[in-house]
Amino acid sequence: MPRYGRVPKKKIPPDPVYGSVLVQKFINKLIIDGKKSAAETIVYSAFEEIKKKLNKEPLEIFEKALNNVAPLLEVKPRRVGGATYQIPVEVSKARAQAMAMQWIREICQKRPEKSMVAALSAELLDAFNGAGNSIKKREDLHKTAEANKAFAHFRW
Repeated sequence: MPRYGRVPKKKIPPDPVYGSVLVQKFINKLIIDGKKSAAETIVYSAFEEIKKKLNKEPLEIFEKALNNVAPLLEVKPRRVGGATYQIPVEVSKARAQAMAMQWIREICQKRPEKSMVAALSAELLDAFNGAGNSIKKREDLHKTAEANKAFAHFRW
């Protein structure tokens, strides 16, 4: 982190197949050991499965799933007078999208499906329908923020 000024946001080019910056960001989140082509194969194959199952545009389903998973509030620890409080704060749109992508990735890795493609397509469909573990994770975060609403006055 620099001492002075803000770090400029990197401009991410859109992905070659759908022309979406959001899909490219998700592909970048999935990269393991620098294997971008493997991450692209996983995402595009999952999108093809979604297209076969629902006969809808997979990009719309992906965007709706991300919006469903993205949190509105999160809690941040704040130390006040020797005690640490969990203080609810609103989440920016960029951070909410990043958190949603990370949650979907983590939950897909834990799913019992044989392949990452099957797990990703199933989790995206669950998130699109408002079910699944990624939606549960968002709801748990919202419940925690709601429970700690009394400490909101410590926000500064």
